Amino acid sequence: MNEVELSLVPVEARPYQGRTAGIITRLVANTIDALLVGAALIGTYLGVVAFRFVVAPRDFTWQEPSWFWFVLGFFAITVVYLTAAWWVSGRTIGDHVMGIRVVTGTRTRLRVGRAFVRAVLCAAFPIGLLWCVVSRDRRAVHDVLLRTSVVYDWLPRPARPLPGTARPQP
Repeated sequence: MNEVELSLVPVEARPYQGRTAGIITRLVANTIDALLVGAALIGTYLGVVAFRFVVAPRDFTWQEPSWFWFVLGFFAITVVYLTAAWWVSGRTIGDHVMGIRVVTGTRTRLRVGRAFVRAVLCAAFPIGLLWCVVSRDRRAVHDVLLRTSVVYDWLPRPARPLPGTARPQP
């Protein structure tokens, strides 16, 4: 990391830059993301209701969504949100707030396929995150399966591998 990049990292955070994130940091980031997905789901529902009202105001009745559609919608929005965020920048909004990033074993950003599979695993099996409590490397079940890690990274974007790692030679 050069001087310009180092100046972007808060002084207090510099010793942690590139280290694997723990359970508390990850839980806070995931909670922020879950709240955002919930807000998106509620907004989508209200948008559909408003559209139905505009199209047929005289026939409009307020219907409660079923739990099946709520859970399916939450799952779908979560998968799309996580896939896009991890593929584009390596971090969700919650990750950005907490200063963490999802990276591959070579400390690079995830490609879309791996980001999608990781998102499905995280959404379908969120309890797998607790494995990072007992894991020596602080890796959750989905991290172990897909050879990913969640590291502290306060830089705007990973232009190159994070400190302490080198790209493998072809």
